[in-house]
Amino acid sequence: MSDVLCEAVEISKRTFFRNFAGKEDVAMAPLRDLWAGFLAGLERRATHATTVLEMLQDTLISAVEAIPDDGWAQRAVRSHRLARTTPSMGAHNLQFCDQTSRDALLILNRRLDLGDAGVRPRLALDMLVAAFHCALDTWAADPAGAHTPTLIGELRRAFAAIPDAMTMTAELRAGAD
Repeated sequence: MSDVLCEAVEISKRTFFRNFAGKEDVAMAPLRDLWAGFLAGLERRATHATTVLEMLQDTLISAVEAIPDDGWAQRAVRSHRLARTTPSMGAHNLQFCDQTSRDALLILNRRLDLGDAGVRPRLALDMLVAAFHCALDTWAADPAGAHTPTLIGELRRAFAAIPDAMTMTAELRAGAD
């Protein structure tokens, strides 16, 4: 597979593997670029009187807004679909997501005085990532709407649903025992 990629873009295998660990990195590049922008934004973001979760949300939206309009949205949709339908890509994506969360936690702990925060910063990151996945699923389901402003709208909608999701109650349906 890497031979085909190298031939198509006219680069050597050495150059390819200097820039990518494998075909999974190439396939997931659009989403990786987004999260790299998120981490960079987290490094330089000025904090205001806001919650950590709101700061994370603002940083992610800023990262999406900073993406050049050069076909990224269509590539991101294809990457997302590939991760959803190909087990090896999905596993690679999960590993990347976990590493990105760990990197974000390191940044938060280095830059912010979180006091005795314990598990709360990780939960804030996990809520951010879960909301991102909900927004991405909705966004990618409509190829005609695959534009970054549409993704930002889906992100805002998912972020707004977090408080209600945390306090949602339910009763067992009749006959569902």
